[in-house]
Amino acid sequence: MVSPMLLIAAPLGLAFITPLLGLLSERLTRYVPAAAMAFNFTLGLLLLPRVLREPWIVETAGLRPPFSIHLVAGPLGVGLSLLIALVGLLVSIYAIGYVREGPVAKYHTLYLLLLVGATGMVLSADLFNLFVFFEILCISSYALVGYRGDRAGIESSAKYLVQGAIGSSLILLGIGFVYGLFGTLSMADIARNVDSVTPMKVFISMAFLITGFGVEAAVLPLNAWLPDAHSSAPSSISAILSGIAIKAGLYAVARVVFTIYGADTMPMLVLLVGILTLLVGEMSAFSQNNIKRLLAYSSIGQIGLIVFALGLASASGVQGALFLVVSHALAKALLFLSVGYMIYRTGSMEISSLYGMGRRMPVSSLCFTIGAFSLVGLPPFIGFAAKFTVIRAALAGAAPLLTALVAIVLLGTVVEGAYFFRIVQGLHFRPPPEGAAPEQTDQYEAPVSALVPICLLAAIIVAVGLYPGVLTKYLGPAAMDLLDKAAYIHHVLGV
Repeated sequence: MVSPMLLIAAPLGLAFITPLLGLLSERLTRYVPAAAMAFNFTLGLLLLPRVLREPWIVETAGLRPPFSIHLVAGPLGVGLSLLIALVGLLVSIYAIGYVREGPVAKYHTLYLLLLVGATGMVLSADLFNLFVFFEILCISSYALVGYRGDRAGIESSAKYLVQGAIGSSLILLGIGFVYGLFGTLSMADIARNVDSVTPMKVFISMAFLITGFGVEAAVLPLNAWLPDAHSSAPSSISAILSGIAIKAGLYAVARVVFTIYGADTMPMLVLLVGILTLLVGEMSAFSQNNIKRLLAYSSIGQIGLIVFALGLASASGVQGALFLVVSHALAKALLFLSVGYMIYRTGSMEISSLYGMGRRMPVSSLCFTIGAFSLVGLPPFIGFAAKFTVIRAALAGAAPLLTALVAIVLLGTVVEGAYFFRIVQGLHFRPPPEGAAPEQTDQYEAPVSALVPICLLAAIIVAVGLYPGVLTKYLGPAAMDLLDKAAYIHHVLGV
C-alpha cells in the first residue's frame, strides 16, 4: 500500500517543479495542479478503506511518536484530503482557461502550495507541524489574493496578511506555552497529560491556539479579512479560499478543542460563537450589492452553522458539522466558479449587472441556482441533508436552550434564502440592465474548460442530495476520529 505521506510529498514536489517547467513552456504549467490533485484524489480513494479499519500512523526518522514528527491518516484526515483533492482538481481545471494574465507559473505554484498546506494540516499529528502547514497555506493565500496586482487586491492582501500575522503569532505563543507545560508537541502526548496541569494554564494555552487558528477559520470576531479578500481575488482563488482554506482553519480549531483539550471543555461558548457568526454573516450578506462580497459574507454565516454543530459536542452533531463542511465546500466552489465568467463578461461585480444571465449563460446560471438552493437547504440537494442532520442532532438534546438556538438557525436560513432567491430571480426572470453594451446582452456561455468543473460540482451536489447514504456511512467514523480522544491516543502512542 502506498504511504499517505505521498498526499503531501507529490503535490509539494510538483509545486517546486512548476517554476522550472514554466521556463520551458508556460502552457504546460496550467496542467500541473490538475495532475497533482488527480493523483491525490486517486490515492485518497485507495487509502480510505484501509484507514476505516484502523488509522495509519506515519513515522519519520525511524522514531515512534512522540519522539518524531508524525502523521495520522485516519477517516477524518483522509476524508478531508479527498475533499481538498476533489475541489482542488475541479478548480484547477477551471483555472486552465480562466487564469491567462500575469505570472501564470507563479499562480499555479502558489495554488499547489495552498493545497499542500491544507492537506498537511488535516494529516498532521504534531502541533508545530500543524503550524508549519498552516503557514504554508496562509502565505500562499496572501499572495494569491493580490495576484492581479491591482489596488483592491494589494490592499485586501495586506489586510489579510496583517490579521493573519497576528493569528500566527498567537499560535506560536500557544505552542510555546504548551511545550513549556508538557515538554512535547505530539497532540496525542499532550492530550494524554493535559489533566496533569491546572485548569487555568490549560485555558490560557487553549485561548492562544483557538484565537490564532480562528483567524483563518473566519469565526466572529476574527473574520474582518474575508469579505475584502474574497471579492478582490480571482474567482478561482475565491472558490478555493471559501471551499477549502477556511475549512482547514476550522479543522485546526476542532482538532485542538476535541483531541487535545477534550470535547466537553467549552461547548456552550462554541454554540454561542457559532450562532453570532451565523447571524452576522447572513445579515451582512443580505445587505450586499456586490456578488462576491455577498458570497463571502455567506461563507461566514455557513461557518457559524458549522461551529454551532461542533458545539453540540455529540457524535451526531459532529457528523452534521462534517456533512456541512462537504456541502459548503462543494456549493461555494460552484457559486464562485459559476459567477466568475459572468463577472468577466459584464465587467462588473454588481448583482444588478447579472440580470438576464439565465438567457445569455444558461448553463452557468442553472449551476449557480443549484449551488444557491443547496446552501439554503432545499431538497433534493446535499445542503438539505446536511442541515437536517444538524437540526436533528440539536433537537435530540431536548434542551429548551438548544430549541431556541435552532429557531435562530432557521431564522438565519430564511435570511439566506431571501438574498439567494433575489439573485436567482434576477438571473432567470429579469431583463439585462439598461445601457448594457451589445456584447453583454448576447448569449455567450463560459468556455468548456470552465463548464466541465462547474457541471461536475452541480452533479455531485444533486447526486449526494438524492443518495446521502453514499457520504454518511463515512461521516460516522470521521466524527469519532475527532471525538474519541482515548482511541486517538491509543492509535498514536500505543497506550
